[in-house]
Amino acid sequence: MSRHRVFLTHTPHMLDSYYGPRAVAALRDMADVVINPTGEAMDEAALIAHAQGFPIIVSDRLTPGYAGFFRKAPDLVAFLRCAVDIRNVDVEAASAEGILATRATPGFIASVSELGFGMMIDLARHVSASVGHYRAGGEPMAAMGRQLQGSTIGIVGYGAIGVRMGELARAFGMTVLVADPYKTIDEAGIRQVPFETLLAESDFVVCLVVATEATENLMDARAFARMKPSAFFVNLSRGNLVDEAALQDALDAKRIAGAAMDVGRAPDQKPSLFLASRNDVVATPHTGGLTPAAIEHQAFDTVAQVRALVSGEIPPGAVNTEAATRLHRLRREP
Repeated sequence: MSRHRVFLTHTPHMLDSYYGPRAVAALRDMADVVINPTGEAMDEAALIAHAQGFPIIVSDRLTPGYAGFFRKAPDLVAFLRCAVDIRNVDVEAASAEGILATRATPGFIASVSELGFGMMIDLARHVSASVGHYRAGGEPMAAMGRQLQGSTIGIVGYGAIGVRMGELARAFGMTVLVADPYKTIDEAGIRQVPFETLLAESDFVVCLVVATEATENLMDARAFARMKPSAFFVNLSRGNLVDEAALQDALDAKRIAGAAMDVGRAPDQKPSLFLASRNDVVATPHTGGLTPAAIEHQAFDTVAQVRALVSGEIPPGAVNTEAATRLHRLRREP
């Protein structure tokens, strides 16, 4: 009996770090799996050259869903994204060709939240700065720090990560402010305030807003000017939310005390080097969700989606079901 064929776009690094052998083994239990043979992130031409004939593609975040590829993939039934963010998947083009597009669910809530608090402590207690002095052979001055207990955290965007960070902040004894115009929050220990009020009153401003056209450069010069000179800015969402020149100016002028970022406008949403290399910035290379538990969560989301597809069902995470007119092809196959 023939089996369904699945193509994974992952490079060796992405496969090891963002998918994992257990998820690959689970896919191979129910389908014939071929992994990106190029060893590099796939552009449109590479997809056209190597992914023809596959009804199901599981895509890593480095591989966009190109409109040109969808138009030249007559056998493709479903394009599964192993990530929540599908802004670089042309869902409209996929729909025009009858191809299903899916996304994964966020499995990185704990991972990103914990990194956020690590960054806040690092900034407040000068951890990275002290380590850098010691590793360079010097002896740093003992600098006054700030404890989280008694400080105010301002959470911009109250999604799943924001909720978790609010819980942790209350456990630390922090005052919690939240700005989110799309929600009405009525929780003990949470004060919902306008964005401008949050900026003015917070000791730590944590950006967790979804990146859209409306939130592009949300943190601009006016936003940084509203923050306290003693406050820190932390970005755990997307680089698109920050006017990086404005952040650089705010740091240069000491309008804020420092910043931390796991994301930026460099490739793969990594922090930009001109900011990440600063002594008043703590940066990590987009590793907020890079823990085994977080990565396997999304990988196994795609395994569950493939299982649903080969069983003739609509998979969880589908975003254009009504337009997916090719699904019947999977149901016809033995």
